[in-house]
Amino acid sequence: MRLGRRAFLQSSLAAFLAGAKARAVPPSDRIRIGLIGCGGISVGDTNAFLAHPECELVAICDVDDSRIQKTLERLASLGRERPDAVKDFRRIVDRKDVDVCLICTPDHWHALPTIAACRAGKDVYCEKPLATSIGEGRLMADVAREHGRVCQMGTQWRSGEHYREAVEIVQSGKIGKVRQVRCWAYLDWITDIGNPPDEPPPPGVDYDMWLGPAPKRPFNRNRFHFNFRWFWDYAGGLMTDWGVHLINIALWAMGPEWPKSVVASGGKYLLQDNSETPDTQIAVYDFPSYTLIWEHQVQCGLGPDRREHGVMFTGSEATLILDTSGWEVIAEPKKRGMIEMKRRARTDEAVRTAHVRNFLDAIKSRTQPNENFDLGHHVSAVAHLGNIALRSQSRIAWDAAAGRVRNHEAANAFLLPPYRPPWKL
Repeated sequence: MRLGRRAFLQSSLAAFLAGAKARAVPPSDRIRIGLIGCGGISVGDTNAFLAHPECELVAICDVDDSRIQKTLERLASLGRERPDAVKDFRRIVDRKDVDVCLICTPDHWHALPTIAACRAGKDVYCEKPLATSIGEGRLMADVAREHGRVCQMGTQWRSGEHYREAVEIVQSGKIGKVRQVRCWAYLDWITDIGNPPDEPPPPGVDYDMWLGPAPKRPFNRNRFHFNFRWFWDYAGGLMTDWGVHLINIALWAMGPEWPKSVVASGGKYLLQDNSETPDTQIAVYDFPSYTLIWEHQVQCGLGPDRREHGVMFTGSEATLILDTSGWEVIAEPKKRGMIEMKRRARTDEAVRTAHVRNFLDAIKSRTQPNENFDLGHHVSAVAHLGNIALRSQSRIAWDAAAGRVRNHEAANAFLLPPYRPPWKL
């Protein structure tokens, strides 16, 4: 009988994870994981950790009983021992048998568990973006450094071979002087989510805990689980979702500069639902040595170069275009002798597993991984600045040393949102 692609991948993954479990690892070399947040992104992340034989998942946490149950069932299907399950992240942080906290919560719940884990002596792998605001991200990076913790942000493209190769080509000067970088995400799978009424939270959900430091609001299914990313209370829309991945590659290649100014345009022009973040957005960043353009649209898949998403480095000799499928170099028509090149990519699962491997190796050597929190803060903050420019309806001048907007005091209100008591940052 012929297996479908999904069934084949699932059976292959189960066999791989079983093999990883079977390889004996001395107790002293084991790395014990506490998972905080059992949503969709946790599936890929926990699989990536369990692909390494030294990793053991000892405890999981979520405010939704149904998410906990699905995670327990998935782990059982992989032949894994049943971890302890709790609904309060503090019971994970307080455990003596947890070495690493894996943060897979909605964005507004990244800062508090991460900071608590670092102060408790845990290392942290936190999903992107680093936080919902620039102020939270800066504090997370400072606390990680203060407590000597090894921390990785989950932008796994930093560990992808073809991304590294593309960055090296840009930095080598082979495509000439790069003066413009363009990043985009044109995603036709994002649909109108409708306008459901407010309603009581589902059974088994601690909704007040889910809100945490965010403003108190009635439960609405569109603001919950996956769709949280389209509401300003909890996230930053596509700019901080896909933007952090793509802008990350741009900053990796172009260096640690901060933008001098940012201007943005966009809004909800197509979707008629109750989401808040823009379905269409363009942000233009004025860096000291180049211009960066970010753009996104929903319900369309034909972006620049007919690509759904990508990063384009325009050099004086050639242009390098990069996406998840690989990269290619296209010579300028009037430049003779420039070699055009192409490179195919590895699977996303392999890249994610490599990113976790980099983190685990850094834990063992007590060195910095390739997307530590200082780098994670940089890329997340640049994405946030695009949203701040849009929401403040102004061209903002950024003072990176002071961590403030110089020319628009009202825009600084977006740098650190107020926390709902009793939660404090």
